[in-house]
Amino acid sequence: MGETKMNHNEIGIKELQQGNMEEALKAFTAAIEEEPDHPLGYINFGHVLTAMDDAEKAERFFQKALVLDDSSATAYYGLANLYYNTERFEEALKLYEKAIQNGIEGADAHYMLGKCFEKLEQPKLALPYFQRAVELDETDVQARLSFGITLASLELFELAEPQFRQVLELDPQQADAHYNLGVLYAVSTTDTERALHHLERAFTINEEHEQAREVYHMINERLQ
Repeated sequence: MGETKMNHNEIGIKELQQGNMEEALKAFTAAIEEEPDHPLGYINFGHVLTAMDDAEKAERFFQKALVLDDSSATAYYGLANLYYNTERFEEALKLYEKAIQNGIEGADAHYMLGKCFEKLEQPKLALPYFQRAVELDETDVQARLSFGITLASLELFELAEPQFRQVLELDPQQADAHYNLGVLYAVSTTDTERALHHLERAFTINEEHEQAREVYHMINERLQ
């Protein structure tokens, strides 16, 4: 038996993964020419244009895919990412919601919805989406960190602390988790020693973490 011939979309995805943008565009162009009424070629073309920072043209391809299939979760998600990256957060969150409604799998869309609300300074609305992302993928360090930060920003310190601790179990070198844990101990407990320990870990791991350094020195000055 011979090998199954790869279709244009599969070839294009392989080229995209290898960073061969021009070859990927050729393959996805062939996919669109072969099946002009199928959304997949347009979605993939949109992904390449997004990677090439051509947001305006990418938007047209995702929109064309949605004209062909208004239930395409991947088209909604691709367009949502495009809007998020160009700071069109209100438009992005509506499209992440559409992606979820249309059955997109995994934690990412929930996490990104939370990020939209975070950018729009609405932490209470962000919270359930970060929580859902963590439920769907317990090993997602960024989602768990965002969940913890949002809990802390709402002064739910007792709930935030275990989230930061779990982040550090998953990645002991996560400087932002150390920083946030240090701040949490500084503002919500009298345990200055633990606060200083985590703040110092943050700027030791990441020498450019100026916030951690500033808070560390501020606490030290108060102790003297």
